[in-house]
Amino acid sequence: MTMSPWHLPLFLMVTVTVSLAQNSPQDYVEVHNQARAEVGVGPISWNHTLEAYAQRYANKRIPDCNLEHSMGPYGENLAEGYGEMKGSDAVKFWLTEKPYYDYKSNKCVHDECGHYTQIVWRDSVNLGCARAKCKNGWMFVICSYSPPGNVEGERPY
Repeated sequence: MTMSPWHLPLFLMVTVTVSLAQNSPQDYVEVHNQARAEVGVGPISWNHTLEAYAQRYANKRIPDCNLEHSMGPYGENLAEGYGEMKGSDAVKFWLTEKPYYDYKSNKCVHDECGHYTQIVWRDSVNLGCARAKCKNGWMFVICSYSPPGNVEGERPY
């Protein structure tokens, strides 16, 4: 009895699809846009130039995984976590800062809301993110935003 050639390729295709779906551009964009919609800000779109920039910088962090900003031309959020931390997990972590932003005063409580305000910054309309596995086993995640947000004295939305 012979097996149908469709059985094995279908299984492999499903496995690869599940693995890739955890860190696709759409995963990053969806979490960002849900947060933006909650405050009435328009959607952000994936940008391959920003993605390439983010990946180059993430690769530079592989030796030490230090959370040092690139000091480049874009806004950025950084995270690190152990194991296979998904990019969407990093975005959700940054969103935990939402309660620390006071819209009325346009201030962060204990300076702990800059990641959140970058995510919902109304003028940031392009996004590119990347991950890299560091030598210490941790995962480094970066999202780059254009135009950059967190302009002093301006409200994010």
